[in-house]
Amino acid sequence: MSYTHGIRKNWQQFIIQLLVVFAIGLTIGSERTVVPVLGREAFALESILMIGSFVLSFGFVKALLNLYGGKWADEYGRKPILILGWILALPIPVILVAAPNWWWVTLGNVLLGINQGLAWSMSVNAKIDLAGDEARGVAVGLDEALGYGGVAIGGWVTGIIATSYGLRPAPFYLLGAIIVSGLFASVFLVEETKPYADAEAAATADSEGELPFSNVLKHATYGNRTLFAASQAGSIEKFVDALVWIVYPLYFTSQGLSVAQVGIVVGVYGGVWGVVQLYTGRLADRIGRRSPVVAGMFTAGLGTLLVAMVDGYMLWLVSAAVTGLGMALLYPNLITVVGDAVHPQWRAQGLGVYRMWRDAGYGFGAIFVGLVADLVSVEAAIVGVGIAMLGSWFVTVVWLEETHPALVSDSDSDTTKNRINMAEIHEE
Repeated sequence: MSYTHGIRKNWQQFIIQLLVVFAIGLTIGSERTVVPVLGREAFALESILMIGSFVLSFGFVKALLNLYGGKWADEYGRKPILILGWILALPIPVILVAAPNWWWVTLGNVLLGINQGLAWSMSVNAKIDLAGDEARGVAVGLDEALGYGGVAIGGWVTGIIATSYGLRPAPFYLLGAIIVSGLFASVFLVEETKPYADAEAAATADSEGELPFSNVLKHATYGNRTLFAASQAGSIEKFVDALVWIVYPLYFTSQGLSVAQVGIVVGVYGGVWGVVQLYTGRLADRIGRRSPVVAGMFTAGLGTLLVAMVDGYMLWLVSAAVTGLGMALLYPNLITVVGDAVHPQWRAQGLGVYRMWRDAGYGFGAIFVGLVADLVSVEAAIVGVGIAMLGSWFVTVVWLEETHPALVSDSDSDTTKNRINMAEIHEE
């Protein structure tokens, strides 16, 4: 059977994959607005670090599953791992509805981390498989746009439901329906895409066979400075997302906003992020990956700082939009940088390593935000995350190289040389 790459040539399966990632985004979005307020009001938690424990557990579990999900995807295929991710999400709504204490909520978020680590990883890998080199940026941009569009809509809708019907159980009925729908689509509609990656690898002149997993881990973490710059940027930008998830609902409700209004602020952040990604992935296919990533790190850091510098609902909406714009510029294109730089034969593993470090940022961010908020103030935590983003921006300016295949040559790109000279990595 012939496997031809391209979004248009595989449009039916690509659309199905987009619907699946939209459901994945809705799943995590359904917790964005409600769960932190639930911790404060239903379980009487006062420590931001304690409330943030559910994000901490989510982040570190998702990071680990990203790592091994990529490894398993290269061994067993994308579809079985996707289905497993949905199956393990089935108990989440029941746990959140029945939770007698906060540790049950934390357990539910462990399962959410597994779901997101497996399901979203497989979704983005599948789209990259189908698209091929020429449309990789568009594919990742569409994946992240639909996914984070789902996050925004999930947070907005559950905020409205919670305002009208209470924090429990009504918002989590929606979550249950989303999970069941995602599982159904993954079992009956999604096709396996690993053969597309195999076909790309077979057509690559520098094919070197299987690469040991330990070598992939080392190479994608620190063996290449561009991949290191991408990994640290991915990890630090998750500090922003942890801040939005943990602090924004608590901070804004303490400033007089309703849960529904908080849902709109969080929705604007995720919505701008999601919609603009429809264009930033295509932009990176035209002008390269580096410029959007560098601009996005700076813009997201500035938007985060603005939250602590302004006061009032409308100004917070503007700050959320600026932050979302920065995330839209950087987020899909960091993934594309890694997709460019790693070999097709171990792309799923390389992306898994990047996504491990990126989503570990949820855990590190939850610790950072919680400690600073508890020991100093919530405003200090917001400012601290903004400063961390600007520090990470400086690293990308210095070390992140351009990786677009049409804009670099073997002679002038450290990234390309490390991708092509696979034999050197095998000898490590």
